[in-house]
Amino acid sequence: MRAARLIKMVLLLQARREMTGAQLAAELEVSERTVSRDVQALSEAGVPVYADRGRAGGYRLVGGYRTRLTGMGRTEAEALFLSGVPSALRDLGLDDAASAAKLKVSAALDPTLRDVHDSTAQRFHLDAPGWWQAPETPPLLPVLADAVWSDRRAAVRYRRRDERGGGEVERDLEPYGLVLKAGQWYLAARVPADAEHPLRSRWRVYRVDRFTEVTVGDERFDRDTDFELAAFWAQQAAAFARSLLREQVTLRLTELGTRRLRHVIDRDAAHEALAGGTVDEQGRTTVTLRVESEEVGYSQLLALGPECEVLAPPPLRQRFADAARRAAALYAGEAGSAGRSGSEDQR
Repeated sequence: MRAARLIKMVLLLQARREMTGAQLAAELEVSERTVSRDVQALSEAGVPVYADRGRAGGYRLVGGYRTRLTGMGRTEAEALFLSGVPSALRDLGLDDAASAAKLKVSAALDPTLRDVHDSTAQRFHLDAPGWWQAPETPPLLPVLADAVWSDRRAAVRYRRRDERGGGEVERDLEPYGLVLKAGQWYLAARVPADAEHPLRSRWRVYRVDRFTEVTVGDERFDRDTDFELAAFWAQQAAAFARSLLREQVTLRLTELGTRRLRHVIDRDAAHEALAGGTVDEQGRTTVTLRVESEEVGYSQLLALGPECEVLAPPPLRQRFADAARRAAALYAGEAGSAGRSGSEDQR
């Protein structure tokens, strides 16, 4: 355990040149005192780790020292070959580069580990698109990917679909990162300060398939070193999901309906509604549920059938009442036939 930690410390210092004790402690998930002891152990082993004292001090390797402790174990090699998403690499035009990289890594591995690529590929596969969705690569994705890699500004035309209406808008963007979500590509970008917003830049997320024109210029932008794509996306995705749930409905659920609710609507919305629900003497739970719209709520809650009674708003309750009458009319003949057949059997 400690040997692996010491190797990781050397590799971190080799990659980042200098790190504080707090940074190393966070990366290695140990205390700063443990970092200090590990640095001393490395020094005694002949690894030239130098400590700069003071508030702005840290640790660094002396004289461009490079370690040869880069051998991989089987688990590490398997994790490496799992890290790529084949469909994403293909969409970005990187499948050939990824294939070459895998060959080079395989050639550098210990002979006993040469099979990890094939053994991993036979055990795990990621199919990113959702069901019943034919994957399509947005034609301008490679152009945007090039801008992301090279930190170059892009002038774009974007087909907008929101409450302000459709139509196209023009933007100058600083493309920061690309995200593949359920088969759909999104661009995380910063819109620089302009005449409309002269004092601040704005962060935005764009669907790549709605770009109609992308022109990547020669001008580079200075990337914000504090930007973390994964954290940004998680925050934006959560905010987007919340923003969709603009209306409220009141329901009375049976015990079965209570269990099934989280399977037909947004799970977080269901959890929030059930947490604030009240149960009557018949075991039915009354909840206030956030939905995207009455139309969406109607289509989703129909799946619960008689396990859900809509109490409000009145127009939605009326729609469910009409649907129940139509369903009863459809099956009335069969219900009567079944009842007569049952009576004859009893006789």
